[in-house]
Amino acid sequence: MKRIGIIGVGQIGSTLARKFSALGHIVKIANSRGPHTLTQLAEEIGVTAVTINESIENVDIVIISIPQKNIEDLPTDLFAGSPQQLIIVETGNYYPYRDGKMPELEGGITESEWVSKHLDRPVLKAFNNIGANSLADNGRPSGDLERIALPISGDSAEDKAEFVNLINQLGFDGVDAGPLSESWRQQPGSPVYCTDHNLNDVIDLLKSTDRSMLAELREKAVELVMKAKEPFKESRDILRALYPKLPTA
Repeated sequence: MKRIGIIGVGQIGSTLARKFSALGHIVKIANSRGPHTLTQLAEEIGVTAVTINESIENVDIVIISIPQKNIEDLPTDLFAGSPQQLIIVETGNYYPYRDGKMPELEGGITESEWVSKHLDRPVLKAFNNIGANSLADNGRPSGDLERIALPISGDSAEDKAEFVNLINQLGFDGVDAGPLSESWRQQPGSPVYCTDHNLNDVIDLLKSTDRSMLAELREKAVELVMKAKEPFKESRDILRALYPKLPTA
């Protein structure tokens, strides 16, 4: 059993809170508007609504699941008093149409390196490349050939190994995607972004990702998904179709 704090309860954050609670973990949730706005959800899924500062106290893992632009709203000293062994995971993605142009990210620093720099703490990047519907409904038993694999980037092999165990509990295979400096391999525009591939495919695709194409493919994907009649249902196949070497079924 782990003690988990989740900052941000949008689609991914709330889904993780619900699933981790169902597995018996102790979960605290927080957002920028205060715990009074989370009371109903907390009661429904069996977690505790707290302030952002309280969400990082006496926990083993903190998951930050907020839009990229909102990272700057978190205090830079938020984790100043936290133990060094605290695992911090961020799930965000940079989308200029939503976040506005962010010069450092446009200049080449990875999204997660930027988050780590702001928080002045090491972070892992995970859960950024799966849609909330797949995360909620598509977990499968270990060994299933269609089990979705999720990459984890970060500089601590020990932290990544521990987090793989949690991902496994949720019904997915965790894949060590390398150091934080290479987390671009799982950013929007990459062939593992919301395409729901299995373990072997994800390992191969991470290696073959072309960084120079990420921004172009990210913008093309946004355009195509927004035009879809049913974006949540169609997005996986739309994204897979951007990469002709990948299966489309």
